[in-house]
Amino acid sequence: MENIDKKSRLDEEVFSYRVSKNNTIFIDWYGKQVTILKEKEAQKFLVKMEQARNHKEKQLVMAKVTGNFKRGNEKGASH
Repeated sequence: MENIDKKSRLDEEVFSYRVSKNNTIFIDWYGKQVTILKEKEAQKFLVKMEQARNHKEKQLVMAKVTGNFKRGNEKGASH
């Protein structure tokens, strides 16, 4: 985990998610919707979230699902 989050950005609560009535998952970054998961993707996501041992691992799961956040393109986004 330490090699993945060298700057400890996942210590903050930058990602969050919501589950709708029809089990669609909306993942937000700083309160802004960035990804929508449906059906099998949503189910896999929920399993990974249940298996996560702590808050930081949950943040990592959401970061990986959203994609492109390792490339630095989020720097220009306002939050």
